Amino acid sequence: MVWDAKKFIDESLKEIKEQIGEGKALCAMSGGVDSAVAAVLVHRAIGNRLTCIFVDHGLLRKGERESVERIFRDQFKMELIVVDAAHRFLNRLKGVSDPEEKRKIIGEEFIRVFEEEQKKLENIEFLVQGTIYPDVAESGKDGEKLVKSHHNVGGLPEDVNFKIVEPLRTLYKDQVREVGRLLGLPEEIVERQPFPGPGLGVRVLGEISEEKLQILREADAIYREEIKKAGLDKEIWQYFAALPDFKAVGKVDGERAYAYAIILRAVNTTDAMEASWSKIPLEILEKISNRITSEVPGVVRVLYDITNKPPGTIEFE
Repeated sequence: MVWDAKKFIDESLKEIKEQIGEGKALCAMSGGVDSAVAAVLVHRAIGNRLTCIFVDHGLLRKGERESVERIFRDQFKMELIVVDAAHRFLNRLKGVSDPEEKRKIIGEEFIRVFEEEQKKLENIEFLVQGTIYPDVAESGKDGEKLVKSHHNVGGLPEDVNFKIVEPLRTLYKDQVREVGRLLGLPEEIVERQPFPGPGLGVRVLGEISEEKLQILREADAIYREEIKKAGLDKEIWQYFAALPDFKAVGKVDGERAYAYAIILRAVNTTDAMEASWSKIPLEILEKISNRITSEVPGVVRVLYDITNKPPGTIEFE
């Protein structure tokens, strides 16, 4: 049977109204397409009884927070609360290098932040999340084998005080985009690069520090800028930079340097369950590498990941 986006929207609106009733809901807003579509769906079902919350956990890409505020508060006129929680997240992540532990901590802190915001608002008992099917499958729910915890599925603490609303949990990414278009979301949102809930927390491999986050932010911004300039941003499903947990020897201004490496990742897929690495032209990779090593202090090496999924996952952690 062919999947029908319009039918899905109609059924979802009915289910959301039944689940939430006359209640109020908070939406976990990440700025990505999943949480945006979930927010618009729920907003359409219950109107101004939905409040969206965007948590700045200090693990965002360059310009991410400003972009979310501009689009959702100014364009969509949604009730948006921005919580500056960078300090508490980074404090809790200090000394932690295990990826599963990082995801669990980030998931736990997210829920705690929401619970604190819930207390400031009246009678909110529902939490809306943009969980999609690959998140559920990789977290070992629905009879699938665990690959890794997703901060909005396996990373949820046991004592969560919300009833969870996940209108997209049966959909793949391409279906979410289709629903988004039908709901009238602009291409800027619908075609937005996937960005994990734990943010750069799972792209800085190993222990997280302010220095590593800053290096990665700048390198990632250069990578994204050059891919867009080359007209490849619509051709590649997802591309991002990661900072590995090792340093390498290099030469800076004629002197020996021991500094960070940056890994570039680019993949194509339709459903995020399997993916193939993207064949970016070498001259573009060379330009990106030259810019990163000359413009980002502390980086002496740029690597390009040519691993498919499986055996690799799209993200490193």
